[in-house]
Amino acid sequence: MVTPVIGLIGGSGLYDIEGLEGREWRRVASPWGEPSDELLFGTLAGVRCVFLPRHGRGHRIPPSELNYRANIDVLKRAGCTDVLSLSAVGSLNGDLPPGTFVIPDQFIDRTFARKKSFFESGCVAHVSMAHPLCPRLGDALEAGCRDLGLKHHRGGTYLVMEGPQFSTKAESELYRAWGCDVIGMTNMPEAKLAREAELCYATVAMVTDFDCWHPDHDHVTVEAVVRVLLANAENAKNLVRAVVPAVGAPRGPCPAGCDRALDAAIVTQPPYRDPALVAKLDAVAGRVLGGA
Repeated sequence: MVTPVIGLIGGSGLYDIEGLEGREWRRVASPWGEPSDELLFGTLAGVRCVFLPRHGRGHRIPPSELNYRANIDVLKRAGCTDVLSLSAVGSLNGDLPPGTFVIPDQFIDRTFARKKSFFESGCVAHVSMAHPLCPRLGDALEAGCRDLGLKHHRGGTYLVMEGPQFSTKAESELYRAWGCDVIGMTNMPEAKLAREAELCYATVAMVTDFDCWHPDHDHVTVEAVVRVLLANAENAKNLVRAVVPAVGAPRGPCPAGCDRALDAAIVTQPPYRDPALVAKLDAVAGRVLGGA
């Protein structure tokens, strides 16, 4: 049986989680560099939780400069088994207005300036990303939204752009033609790295505004966006408090196999593996690499 430890990644407007007992901010070192911030350790309804503000407290780090590898690595080192990611997004779908919580099941990765894998020359691996989000965690998030009466939508495609600038109108229309539902800047390569680290991962994409395709976009003020952002953040904290007890109960292996993603992924044969890289992979891939 697995005793879950829930990792929480807070996006824009979420720099702390109130209600944690035994709160302690603690630095966790990573061989992949500096993570966004210290980790906040504590328990919620008896479940061990670890919170990381994605952009750092005070929102200091832009999307392209986040050290995604270090962020996922320190959560793994902290013992996390499951990760709930919270992020602010724009809507590409007229049926998903500001204030909607979207629980996507797919991503399109349009980022290009980020380190996207823990596996480099000296230890090559290829994990499956056909289904990039853990359906078990998605079920729990959907149930939590329903129980709290939050406007929500299960399923959909989250397009991840590089940023930090927002889309041109032509780009926004292109992404809508592709069938994308929301757009943000942070869930890739975060989800890919979580899969490589064999962490169950799911996202709550919190809509703050319509992207620039919408005819009324020009009428949306910064004040209105901030107002939705803050309301979303408060609802997200309530959602975390509702969902953590459900996903924190002892369980068996992940039915989707998230926790066994590396079983057949590593292709570099043991005699050819770079010992220095293998040492850096101790937390992420120690289960399958062992002392190789």
